[in-house]
Amino acid sequence: MANRVQFGLKNVHFAPLTVNQTDGTVTYATPIKMPGAVELSLEPRGDMVEFYADDMLFYSASNNQGYEGTLSIANIPVEFLKEALGEELDETDGVLSEVANAKGKPFALLFEFDGDVKATRHVLYNCTASRPTIGSQTKTNSVEVQPNELTFVAAPIELDGKIVVKAKTTEQTPPNIYGCLVSIGLPESP
Repeated sequence: MANRVQFGLKNVHFAPLTVNQTDGTVTYATPIKMPGAVELSLEPRGDMVEFYADDMLFYSASNNQGYEGTLSIANIPVEFLKEALGEELDETDGVLSEVANAKGKPFALLFEFDGDVKATRHVLYNCTASRPTIGSQTKTNSVEVQPNELTFVAAPIELDGKIVVKAKTTEQTPPNIYGCLVSIGLPESP
């Protein structure tokens, strides 16, 4: 039975990806949990391609260039800051430094939306993130938690001979695939 509605956000993970410079093979590291997800929004990237001939719209097609996304999260894990944004953790003093010329590294983003029947698991295969917003405010007679906002782009990538952006589970997904978060679409490392 298929979900009629979706709601909620949980089980957010990221998996650093590496592209072999020799043969272009993509491999993913073990997904790392990102607890505290508050909200995720994805906006499609790419315009409609329109071609006019014979005084009319002769051809049109969508141009799928992935998504622009925003993830609001309680606190961005140090592992993400290091692996995806290139921040450096000094092992001696435990200070995490944002390095001005650091190069971000691509990653897959995995997450789950709940539904009225069963949660749907998603993977965005090729994401790159920008530095998160930073902010807080003074406490008053009540405390209001200020989530961090992380913006990212999910771009197409070639996997197994196909150019893909994302995948998600369906009601036909077998339990052995659904039950393993990594199996929802990340190719296994050799």
